[in-house]
Amino acid sequence: MRNTRQRRQQILQTLVEHGNVQVSELVARFAVSAVTIRADLTHIESQGLATRTHGGATLVRTPPQEQDIHEKDALNLPMKDRIGIEAAKLVKAGDNIIIDSGSTTMTLARHLRGHRDVTVMTNGLNIAWELANAPGVELLLTGGLLRKQSLSLHGSQAEASLNTYSFDTLFLGVDGLDLQFGLTTHHEAEASLNHRMVERARRIVVLTDASKFGRVSLHRIARLDQVHTIITDGSIEPEYLEGLQRLGVEVIIAESPP
Repeated sequence: MRNTRQRRQQILQTLVEHGNVQVSELVARFAVSAVTIRADLTHIESQGLATRTHGGATLVRTPPQEQDIHEKDALNLPMKDRIGIEAAKLVKAGDNIIIDSGSTTMTLARHLRGHRDVTVMTNGLNIAWELANAPGVELLLTGGLLRKQSLSLHGSQAEASLNTYSFDTLFLGVDGLDLQFGLTTHHEAEASLNHRMVERARRIVVLTDASKFGRVSLHRIARLDQVHTIITDGSIEPEYLEGLQRLGVEVIIAESPP
């Protein structure tokens, strides 16, 4: 299954780079059968990302360009702060949690500074800095390679650091959320680490403003049926609210102040 997921992500990346792919070329590249490649292309088409053509497929939805963490911090800050407030309400004394790197998840960290008896692991340097002097928070970092664009740690060391832990809740940031394709991010190594985080937590809470709905980035983190709660803002489209609720996902709306 992992090889299938990786191959499909590489095919999608090729589609983004070139606009189209050919079955014969992909068969030679991946050393699999034409039947397998056609199944891959059908899967990508089912996500609304490509259209099948005679002998291949063409791209129909382009993943958005990634912004660095400083650009993200400046966008929709009051809205993200309200999401952080709602997320902090879910954290109780004695909880062991993971906070994924990101600008929205950092607002959660700000609102945990007054909490007591909470253990936080994070792969985000900005989040670690926010909690470094919080007296009631025990702070753990994953370690790993630093990705400067997102101030996030990733790689095999980061993934291995999770192996001996079990967490109550993962608070996850995403670059895209699509009802069919699930949760996605721009960077393959970050997606791999996020996938491992999902495996190590009993509850998955996604923090995202509604602008991320309908977006699909290159690398999938998880399916939506693996998610327990999504905290977002009031501009979520009814289609997405209803779709998430049909999947059994709790949706918390961070309302604007009166």
